[in-house]
Amino acid sequence: MASDPVADKSGFLCMYMSNHPDTLVSYVRYWGKVKEAVSTAKLTSIDTKGMNLTYQTKGSTATKEIRVQFDPPLAGYDEVKPRLIAMKAEAEEELGMVKAPQITSFKFHPQMVVTAVAVSFLVYTTYASSLKHAPYNPYFAPGNIILSFFPSWMLRFSWGLLAVFHGFESLYVAYLCRKHSTGLVVGFQYWLAALILGFPAIISIRQQVQEARIASILKGQ
Repeated sequence: MASDPVADKSGFLCMYMSNHPDTLVSYVRYWGKVKEAVSTAKLTSIDTKGMNLTYQTKGSTATKEIRVQFDPPLAGYDEVKPRLIAMKAEAEEELGMVKAPQITSFKFHPQMVVTAVAVSFLVYTTYASSLKHAPYNPYFAPGNIILSFFPSWMLRFSWGLLAVFHGFESLYVAYLCRKHSTGLVVGFQYWLAALILGFPAIISIRQQVQEARIASILKGQ
């Protein structure tokens, strides 16, 4: 018996869709015909005939399951993306989900701490290298010990890499801020966070957008 080409890659698809909770909520509400106020949803498995999702409703921690059938069934793995995109577009239009909600506040994301520590360490080792002969050298001795294990160009390379990645990420965040009408103050906060901390700023603003899109469905009930 031939294996299901979509089910074989179900784990990857579920992991990918976990980054799009707003889309999963729209699948549950529209294609799953769930009338309750769905607050979160998760794709648990998918095959050529349909997909299984779990969801929670607003104000409840109980998890419910639902299966959405594909009509017609998928002919193969190559049909997954176009079918899901088409289903997403129809569901969002019918549910009245806001495409580009306004973001009015800056929200801290836990991953910002990790990046902040990494950037701080880079700054520390940079000062350690330039101040190793200063009177307060003992404070930078650990940094110089660490640097001794790496080639001399590593610091310049690290700063160059940070400048390139964070530079592009800050430009993308500026685009997102304009798209979602954050205003000057909030926009500057996100742009500065992206310039210093990089990708976690993008995660934060995307998370806010997804939450706002889900909220727009709940308001429309």
